[in-house]
Amino acid sequence: MEITLKHITVRELTEGYEDNDEQGVVGYGGQLDIRPPYQREFVYKDKQRDAVIDTLTKGFPLNVMYWVVRDDLQDGDTRTFEVMDGQQRTISICQYVKGDFSFQQRYFHNLQEDEKKRILDYELTVYFCTGSPSDKLDWFRTINIVGEPLSNQELRNAVYAGPYITDAKRYFSKRGCPASKVGGDYLMGDYLRQKYLETAIKWISGDQVEAYMAKHQHDPNAVQLWNYFRGVIDWARAIYPTYRREMKGVPWGELYNQFNDKPLDPAKLDAQVAELMEDEEVKKKSGIFSYLLDGQERHLSLRAFDDKQKREAYERQKGICVKCGEHFAIEDMEADHITPWHEGGKTVAENCQMLCLFDNRSKGKR
Repeated sequence: MEITLKHITVRELTEGYEDNDEQGVVGYGGQLDIRPPYQREFVYKDKQRDAVIDTLTKGFPLNVMYWVVRDDLQDGDTRTFEVMDGQQRTISICQYVKGDFSFQQRYFHNLQEDEKKRILDYELTVYFCTGSPSDKLDWFRTINIVGEPLSNQELRNAVYAGPYITDAKRYFSKRGCPASKVGGDYLMGDYLRQKYLETAIKWISGDQVEAYMAKHQHDPNAVQLWNYFRGVIDWARAIYPTYRREMKGVPWGELYNQFNDKPLDPAKLDAQVAELMEDEEVKKKSGIFSYLLDGQERHLSLRAFDDKQKREAYERQKGICVKCGEHFAIEDMEADHITPWHEGGKTVAENCQMLCLFDNRSKGKR
Protein backbone atom coordinates (compact mmCIF):
# COMPACT_ATOMS: atom_id res chain seq x y z
CA MET A 1 0.00 0.00 0.00
CA GLU A 2 1.35 3.44 -0.99
CA ILE A 3 1.02 6.15 1.70
CA THR A 4 1.32 9.92 1.12
CA LEU A 5 1.32 12.57 3.87
CA LYS A 6 -1.19 15.45 3.53
CA HIS A 7 -2.40 18.32 5.72
CA ILE A 8 -6.14 19.03 5.67
CA THR A 9 -7.69 21.97 7.51
CA VAL A 10 -10.84 21.62 9.57
CA ARG A 11 -12.44 24.11 7.19
CA GLU A 12 -11.75 21.79 4.25
CA LEU A 13 -12.80 18.69 6.18
CA THR A 14 -16.17 20.07 7.29
CA GLU A 15 -17.11 21.64 3.95
CA GLY A 16 -20.24 19.92 2.65
CA TYR A 17 -20.60 17.72 5.74
CA GLU A 18 -23.83 15.71 5.70
CA ASP A 19 -25.02 12.80 7.81
CA ASN A 20 -27.79 10.98 5.98
CA ASP A 21 -27.76 7.93 8.24
CA GLU A 22 -27.99 4.84 6.03
CA GLN A 23 -27.46 6.92 2.89
CA GLY A 24 -24.01 7.80 4.17
CA VAL A 25 -21.91 10.42 5.92
CA VAL A 26 -19.77 12.69 3.74
CA GLY A 27 -17.44 15.67 4.12
CA TYR A 28 -14.50 17.37 2.42
CA GLY A 29 -16.74 18.95 -0.19
CA GLY A 30 -18.53 15.66 -0.82
CA GLN A 31 -15.28 13.88 -1.72
CA LEU A 32 -14.85 12.01 1.59
CA ASP A 33 -16.94 9.00 2.56
CA ILE A 34 -16.70 9.21 6.34
CA ARG A 35 -18.56 5.98 7.05
CA PRO A 36 -17.78 3.37 4.37
CA PRO A 37 -19.35 -0.12 4.73
CA TYR A 38 -16.53 -1.58 6.82
CA GLN A 39 -16.64 1.20 9.40
CA ARG A 40 -18.23 1.05 12.84
CA GLU A 41 -21.07 3.21 14.13
CA PHE A 42 -20.27 6.41 16.03
CA VAL A 43 -19.41 5.17 19.53
CA TYR A 44 -17.55 8.06 21.17
CA LYS A 45 -18.89 9.10 24.56
CA ASP A 46 -19.27 12.81 25.37
CA LYS A 47 -15.95 12.84 27.24
CA GLN A 48 -14.05 11.44 24.25
CA ARG A 49 -15.81 13.74 21.80
CA ASP A 50 -15.06 16.77 24.00
CA ALA A 51 -11.40 15.74 24.23
CA VAL A 52 -11.15 16.02 20.44
CA ILE A 53 -12.56 19.56 20.46
CA ASP A 54 -10.38 20.52 23.41
CA THR A 55 -7.35 19.43 21.40
CA LEU A 56 -8.39 21.65 18.49
CA THR A 57 -9.06 24.73 20.62
CA LYS A 58 -5.67 24.43 22.31
CA GLY A 59 -3.85 23.81 19.05
CA PHE A 60 -2.40 20.54 20.27
CA PRO A 61 -1.60 17.80 17.72
CA LEU A 62 -4.39 15.32 17.03
CA ASN A 63 -3.51 11.74 16.17
CA VAL A 64 -2.89 11.01 12.50
CA MET A 65 -5.78 9.86 10.30
CA TYR A 66 -5.82 7.56 7.28
CA TRP A 67 -7.91 8.04 4.14
CA VAL A 68 -8.12 5.51 1.33
CA VAL A 69 -7.83 6.91 -2.19
CA ARG A 70 -10.57 5.27 -4.23
CA ASP A 71 -9.54 3.80 -7.56
CA ASP A 72 -12.92 4.14 -9.33
CA LEU A 73 -11.98 7.49 -10.92
CA GLN A 74 -13.43 8.10 -14.36
CA ASP A 75 -12.29 10.74 -16.87
CA GLY A 76 -13.33 14.14 -15.58
CA ASP A 77 -14.28 12.82 -12.12
CA THR A 78 -13.02 14.36 -8.91
CA ARG A 79 -10.89 12.06 -6.79
CA THR A 80 -12.76 10.61 -3.80
CA PHE A 81 -11.68 9.11 -0.50
CA GLU A 82 -12.99 7.05 2.39
CA VAL A 83 -11.98 7.21 6.04
CA MET A 84 -10.05 4.12 7.08
CA ASP A 85 -8.94 5.38 10.50
CA GLY A 86 -10.16 8.51 12.25
CA GLN A 87 -13.92 8.22 11.74
CA GLN A 88 -14.78 8.96 15.37
CA ARG A 89 -12.56 12.07 15.47
CA THR A 90 -13.79 13.21 12.06
CA ILE A 91 -17.46 12.99 13.02
CA SER A 92 -16.79 14.71 16.36
CA ILE A 93 -15.15 17.65 14.56
CA CYS A 94 -17.86 17.90 11.91
CA GLN A 95 -20.70 17.66 14.40
CA TYR A 96 -19.22 20.42 16.53
CA VAL A 97 -18.65 22.81 13.63
CA LYS A 98 -22.16 22.06 12.35
CA GLY A 99 -23.59 22.88 15.80
CA ASP A 100 -24.79 19.45 16.90
CA PHE A 101 -23.32 19.81 20.39
CA SER A 102 -21.64 22.36 22.63
CA PHE A 103 -18.20 22.28 24.23
CA GLN A 104 -17.74 23.96 27.61
CA GLN A 105 -21.31 25.27 27.28
CA ARG A 106 -20.56 27.04 23.99
CA TYR A 107 -21.67 25.99 20.52
CA PHE A 108 -19.45 26.73 17.54
CA HIS A 109 -21.71 29.62 16.50
CA ASN A 110 -21.25 31.16 19.99
CA LEU A 111 -17.51 31.54 19.50
CA GLN A 112 -15.80 34.79 18.62
CA GLU A 113 -14.65 35.08 15.00
CA ASP A 114 -10.99 34.65 15.92
CA GLU A 115 -11.87 31.50 17.90
CA LYS A 116 -13.80 30.08 14.94
CA LYS A 117 -10.92 30.87 12.60
CA ARG A 118 -8.42 29.18 14.90
CA ILE A 119 -10.45 25.96 14.77
CA LEU A 120 -11.21 26.12 11.05
CA ASP A 121 -7.54 26.75 10.22
CA TYR A 122 -6.36 23.84 12.37
CA GLU A 123 -4.40 21.40 10.21
CA LEU A 124 -5.11 17.68 10.50
CA THR A 125 -2.40 15.19 9.63
CA VAL A 126 -3.82 12.74 7.10
CA TYR A 127 -2.16 9.90 5.23
CA PHE A 128 -3.64 9.17 1.79
CA CYS A 129 -3.43 5.41 1.22
CA THR A 130 -3.57 3.77 -2.18
CA GLY A 131 -3.91 0.01 -2.58
CA SER A 132 -6.14 -2.93 -3.40
CA PRO A 133 -9.34 -3.74 -1.45
CA SER A 134 -7.51 -6.57 0.33
CA ASP A 135 -4.69 -4.17 1.25
CA LYS A 136 -7.29 -1.78 2.63
CA LEU A 137 -8.98 -4.33 4.89
CA ASP A 138 -5.68 -5.80 6.05
CA TRP A 139 -4.44 -2.33 6.98
CA PHE A 140 -7.75 -1.55 8.66
CA ARG A 141 -7.38 -4.65 10.86
CA THR A 142 -3.92 -3.65 12.09
CA ILE A 143 -4.24 0.11 12.58
CA ASN A 144 -4.60 1.19 16.19
CA ILE A 145 -7.93 3.03 16.45
CA VAL A 146 -7.00 5.51 19.17
CA GLY A 147 -8.81 4.87 22.43
CA GLU A 148 -11.40 2.53 20.90
CA PRO A 149 -10.01 -0.83 19.67
CA LEU A 150 -12.33 -2.57 17.25
CA SER A 151 -14.45 -5.36 18.68
CA ASN A 152 -14.36 -8.76 16.99
CA GLN A 153 -17.75 -8.15 15.42
CA GLU A 154 -16.73 -4.72 14.11
CA LEU A 155 -13.80 -6.40 12.37
CA ARG A 156 -16.11 -9.07 10.95
CA ASN A 157 -18.44 -6.35 9.67
CA ALA A 158 -15.47 -4.87 7.83
CA VAL A 159 -14.44 -8.15 6.24
CA TYR A 160 -17.98 -9.19 5.26
CA ALA A 161 -19.32 -5.75 4.35
CA GLY A 162 -22.33 -5.89 2.05
CA PRO A 163 -26.11 -5.47 1.93
CA TYR A 164 -26.67 -8.14 4.58
CA ILE A 165 -24.59 -6.40 7.25
CA THR A 166 -25.97 -2.99 6.31
CA ASP A 167 -29.51 -4.26 6.91
CA ALA A 168 -28.55 -6.25 10.02
CA LYS A 169 -27.05 -3.14 11.62
CA ARG A 170 -30.38 -1.39 11.10
CA TYR A 171 -32.00 -3.98 13.36
CA PHE A 172 -29.22 -4.60 15.85
CA SER A 173 -26.74 -1.73 16.20
CA LYS A 174 -28.26 1.67 15.49
CA ARG A 175 -29.24 4.02 18.29
CA GLY A 176 -32.73 3.05 19.41
CA CYS A 177 -32.58 -0.07 17.22
CA PRO A 178 -35.44 -2.60 17.40
CA ALA A 179 -33.19 -5.21 19.06
CA SER A 180 -32.51 -2.92 22.01
CA LYS A 181 -36.23 -2.43 22.52
CA VAL A 182 -37.21 -6.08 22.05
CA GLY A 183 -34.29 -7.79 23.80
CA GLY A 184 -32.45 -5.19 25.83
CA ASP A 185 -33.48 -6.84 29.10
CA TYR A 186 -32.18 -10.21 27.94
CA LEU A 187 -28.80 -9.40 26.36
CA MET A 188 -25.47 -8.22 27.75
CA GLY A 189 -23.10 -5.78 26.09
CA ASP A 190 -23.28 -2.57 24.09
CA TYR A 191 -25.37 -2.83 20.93
CA LEU A 192 -23.51 0.14 19.43
CA ARG A 193 -20.35 -1.95 19.61
CA GLN A 194 -22.17 -4.73 17.69
CA LYS A 195 -22.65 -7.02 20.72
CA TYR A 196 -26.35 -7.67 20.02
CA LEU A 197 -25.61 -8.43 16.37
CA GLU A 198 -22.79 -10.77 17.33
CA THR A 199 -25.01 -12.56 19.86
CA ALA A 200 -27.85 -13.05 17.39
CA ILE A 201 -25.51 -14.48 14.75
CA LYS A 202 -23.87 -16.77 17.31
CA TRP A 203 -27.28 -18.11 18.26
CA ILE A 204 -28.60 -18.70 14.76
CA SER A 205 -25.30 -20.16 13.50
CA GLY A 206 -24.46 -22.40 16.44
CA ASP A 207 -21.41 -20.21 17.21
CA GLN A 208 -20.15 -20.38 13.60
CA VAL A 209 -20.24 -16.60 13.18
CA GLU A 210 -17.73 -16.08 10.39
CA ALA A 211 -18.99 -19.02 8.33
CA TYR A 212 -22.54 -17.68 8.63
CA MET A 213 -21.51 -14.14 7.66
CA ALA A 214 -19.53 -15.40 4.68
CA LYS A 215 -22.52 -17.40 3.47
CA HIS A 216 -24.97 -14.52 3.79
CA GLN A 217 -22.67 -11.58 2.92
CA HIS A 218 -24.49 -10.75 -0.30
CA ASP A 219 -28.03 -11.49 0.84
CA PRO A 220 -30.27 -8.48 0.16
CA ASN A 221 -31.47 -8.22 3.77
CA ALA A 222 -31.27 -9.70 7.28
CA VAL A 223 -34.97 -10.34 7.81
CA GLN A 224 -34.40 -14.02 8.60
CA LEU A 225 -31.96 -13.14 11.39
CA TRP A 226 -34.31 -10.52 12.80
CA ASN A 227 -37.31 -12.89 12.79
CA TYR A 228 -35.22 -15.58 14.46
CA PHE A 229 -34.06 -13.15 17.16
CA ARG A 230 -37.61 -12.01 17.89
CA GLY A 231 -38.67 -15.65 18.10
CA VAL A 232 -35.99 -16.37 20.69
CA ILE A 233 -36.98 -13.44 22.90
CA ASP A 234 -40.72 -14.17 22.58
CA TRP A 235 -40.05 -17.79 23.56
CA ALA A 236 -37.98 -16.73 26.60
CA ARG A 237 -40.76 -14.39 27.74
CA ALA A 238 -43.35 -17.14 27.31
CA ILE A 239 -41.62 -19.96 29.20
CA TYR A 240 -40.42 -17.72 32.04
CA PRO A 241 -43.30 -15.23 32.39
CA THR A 242 -41.92 -13.45 35.46
CA TYR A 243 -38.97 -11.30 34.48
CA ARG A 244 -35.97 -11.27 36.83
CA ARG A 245 -32.78 -9.28 36.40
CA GLU A 246 -30.80 -12.55 36.38
CA MET A 247 -32.34 -13.32 32.98
CA LYS A 248 -30.05 -10.76 31.36
CA GLY A 249 -27.18 -12.53 29.59
CA VAL A 250 -28.61 -16.07 29.68
CA PRO A 251 -27.77 -17.91 26.42
CA TRP A 252 -31.38 -17.78 25.26
CA GLY A 253 -30.65 -18.64 21.65
CA GLU A 254 -28.82 -21.82 22.60
CA LEU A 255 -31.72 -22.86 24.83
CA TYR A 256 -34.24 -21.96 22.12
CA ASN A 257 -32.41 -24.06 19.53
CA GLN A 258 -32.51 -27.06 21.84
CA PHE A 259 -35.88 -26.77 23.59
CA ASN A 260 -38.26 -24.56 21.61
CA ASP A 261 -40.15 -27.58 20.24
CA LYS A 262 -40.41 -29.30 23.64
CA PRO A 263 -43.64 -29.15 25.71
CA LEU A 264 -42.94 -26.88 28.70
CA ASP A 265 -45.12 -25.68 31.58
CA PRO A 266 -44.44 -21.94 32.19
CA ALA A 267 -46.32 -21.93 35.52
CA LYS A 268 -44.30 -24.88 36.83
CA LEU A 269 -41.03 -23.38 35.61
CA ASP A 270 -41.88 -20.06 37.23
CA ALA A 271 -42.50 -21.76 40.58
CA GLN A 272 -39.22 -23.70 40.31
CA VAL A 273 -37.32 -20.50 39.56
CA ALA A 274 -38.75 -18.85 42.66
CA GLU A 275 -37.74 -21.83 44.80
CA LEU A 276 -34.20 -21.97 43.47
CA MET A 277 -33.73 -18.22 43.85
CA GLU A 278 -34.14 -18.76 47.60
CA ASP A 279 -31.79 -21.76 47.74
CA GLU A 280 -28.55 -20.70 49.46
CA GLU A 281 -26.70 -23.58 47.79
CA VAL A 282 -27.16 -21.96 44.36
CA LYS A 283 -24.45 -19.34 43.91
CA LYS A 284 -25.09 -18.47 40.27
CA LYS A 285 -28.74 -17.48 40.04
CA SER A 286 -28.58 -16.70 36.32
CA GLY A 287 -27.82 -20.37 35.72
CA ILE A 288 -31.23 -21.43 37.03
CA PHE A 289 -32.95 -20.84 33.69
CA SER A 290 -30.59 -23.15 31.81
CA TYR A 291 -30.57 -25.75 34.59
CA LEU A 292 -34.36 -26.11 34.62
CA LEU A 293 -34.26 -27.00 30.93
CA ASP A 294 -31.20 -29.24 30.58
CA GLY A 295 -30.70 -30.42 34.17
CA GLN A 296 -26.96 -29.63 34.22
CA GLU A 297 -25.95 -28.58 37.75
CA ARG A 298 -22.78 -26.92 36.42
CA HIS A 299 -24.92 -23.89 35.51
CA LEU A 300 -25.62 -23.23 39.19
CA SER A 301 -22.09 -23.02 40.66
CA LEU A 302 -23.33 -24.88 43.73
CA ARG A 303 -21.70 -23.97 47.00
CA ALA A 304 -18.53 -25.99 47.62
CA PHE A 305 -17.18 -27.53 50.79
CA ASP A 306 -14.56 -25.39 52.50
CA ASP A 307 -11.09 -26.59 53.53
CA LYS A 308 -12.14 -27.20 57.14
CA GLN A 309 -15.02 -29.45 56.07
CA LYS A 310 -12.76 -31.35 53.69
CA ARG A 311 -10.14 -31.90 56.38
CA GLU A 312 -12.77 -33.12 58.86
CA ALA A 313 -14.11 -35.66 56.33
CA TYR A 314 -10.58 -36.77 55.38
CA GLU A 315 -9.61 -37.41 59.00
CA ARG A 316 -12.91 -39.16 59.68
CA GLN A 317 -12.25 -41.52 56.75
CA LYS A 318 -8.53 -41.83 57.69
CA GLY A 319 -7.67 -40.93 54.13
CA ILE A 320 -9.57 -43.83 52.61
CA CYS A 321 -11.67 -43.19 49.47
CA VAL A 322 -15.20 -44.41 50.22
CA LYS A 323 -15.56 -45.72 46.67
CA CYS A 324 -12.41 -47.70 45.92
CA GLY A 325 -11.16 -48.23 49.48
CA GLU A 326 -7.63 -47.05 48.69
CA HIS A 327 -5.62 -44.57 50.79
CA PHE A 328 -4.71 -41.18 49.30
CA ALA A 329 -3.08 -37.92 50.37
CA ILE A 330 -5.65 -35.19 50.89
CA GLU A 331 -4.42 -33.26 47.84
CA ASP A 332 -5.28 -36.30 45.72
CA MET A 333 -8.88 -36.31 46.88
CA GLU A 334 -11.96 -34.15 46.34
CA ALA A 335 -15.06 -33.45 48.41
CA ASP A 336 -18.40 -34.93 47.40
CA HIS A 337 -21.94 -34.68 48.72
CA ILE A 338 -23.09 -37.90 50.42
CA THR A 339 -26.70 -36.94 49.64
CA PRO A 340 -26.67 -35.06 46.31
CA TRP A 341 -27.93 -31.48 46.18
CA HIS A 342 -30.79 -32.43 43.84
CA GLU A 343 -31.99 -34.91 46.46
CA GLY A 344 -31.96 -32.29 49.19
CA GLY A 345 -28.36 -32.63 50.36
CA LYS A 346 -26.71 -29.56 51.83
CA THR A 347 -23.12 -28.38 51.84
CA VAL A 348 -22.50 -29.12 55.50
CA ALA A 349 -19.80 -31.15 57.29
CA GLU A 350 -22.09 -34.10 57.98
CA ASN A 351 -22.85 -34.43 54.26
CA CYS A 352 -19.23 -34.37 53.11
CA GLN A 353 -17.23 -37.36 51.95
CA MET A 354 -13.84 -37.54 50.28
CA LEU A 355 -13.27 -39.43 47.03
CA CYS A 356 -10.09 -39.97 45.08
CA LEU A 357 -9.78 -37.83 41.97
CA PHE A 358 -10.58 -40.70 39.63
CA ASP A 359 -13.74 -41.79 41.43
CA ASN A 360 -15.06 -38.28 41.96
CA ARG A 361 -14.51 -37.19 38.37
CA SER A 362 -15.81 -40.38 36.82
CA LYS A 363 -19.00 -40.69 38.87
CA GLY A 364 -20.81 -38.29 36.58
CA LYS A 365 -20.04 -40.58 33.60
CA ARG A 366 -21.75 -43.61 35.07
